Amino acid sequence: MSIKHIDVKQAYLLQSAEGYVYIDVRSVPEFEKGHPAGAHNVPLLLFDTGARQMRPNADFLSVVQANYSLETKLLIGCQVGGRSVQAAQILASVGYADVSNVLGGFGGASDPTTGQLVNEGWVQAGLPVDSETPIGSDYENLKRKVGS
Repeated sequence: MSIKHIDVKQAYLLQSAEGYVYIDVRSVPEFEKGHPAGAHNVPLLLFDTGARQMRPNADFLSVVQANYSLETKLLIGCQVGGRSVQAAQILASVGYADVSNVLGGFGGASDPTTGQLVNEGWVQAGLPVDSETPIGSDYENLKRKVGS
């Protein structure tokens, strides 16, 4: 299965008009500071306090599978686009049929050399942002469905 790469405005239209689910794969603290309105949080990486660095979330795939069928239309976003590409590839490889990577993510992607904006982010596009997380969209509640 292949993944599509779309910009934030396309993602917003798909989410609002066609029922796509936006999965934000940023860490819980990043998500809690602000996220696309209606997004669900399933982090690809979690902070390991012992090692004091980010580590792969061993439950990422099982949490997604417990909450979303293979037919669910998914938008995968992060801060700038790196983690979301990895997450989208993982999901497509296990059979998710409609997976789109959101270019620019929440904060926008800039060229590391010039600093010029390469992909507009959700914030730069002026799209709806939430800082409150409805119960059921947060990682802890989504994780509870694993094994149910």
